[in-house]
Amino acid sequence: MSVNDEEVFSDYAKRVGARLRLVRKQKHLSLQAVEAVSHNEFKASVLGAYERGERKMSVPRLQRLAQIYNVPVDQLLPRDLNGAIAAMGEGADEVADGGLGPRRDQAEGRPTERVTINLTLLDNVATPERELLRRYLGMIQVQRQDFNGRVLTIRSDDVRAIGCLFDTTAAGMRNRLDSLGLRQPV
Repeated sequence: MSVNDEEVFSDYAKRVGARLRLVRKQKHLSLQAVEAVSHNEFKASVLGAYERGERKMSVPRLQRLAQIYNVPVDQLLPRDLNGAIAAMGEGADEVADGGLGPRRDQAEGRPTERVTINLTLLDNVATPERELLRRYLGMIQVQRQDFNGRVLTIRSDDVRAIGCLFDTTAAGMRNRLDSLGLRQPV
């Protein structure tokens, strides 16, 4: 392996580490908490070394960590090999809200209504809607790279799309989310 190859691998290991740290922090987990949750499978010191890019992680270990974090494994990898997207530390707040800054309904020029869904309560839903909601909301989380796992704010277009899945209007879907106890008050 040439010196240049070593630099590329080292840079990539650091970017993988930055992704590992970002997802762990979005999950509100400390290194010690991951150690405890994994039943000492991931020691805090070793996970810290992975996050700093000092150690390289095998694919099976990466898959296992993705299971512990409950995220798709590809979300623990940097977006591109050439470094166009660096560690996202400064942009974490923007990622956390999914880029949901002020938007206007293009047809009417008024602000769109966002809906905040309590994801922690989704497991308590004992209706057929649960799995469909989980898949749709999971798709949004992957798209935004938002894995905090507690709440998710979705746009009115998403509410309308979910309503279509359940054969109802956007207003009907908001009411259904309320009746399921999933919609958080604004």
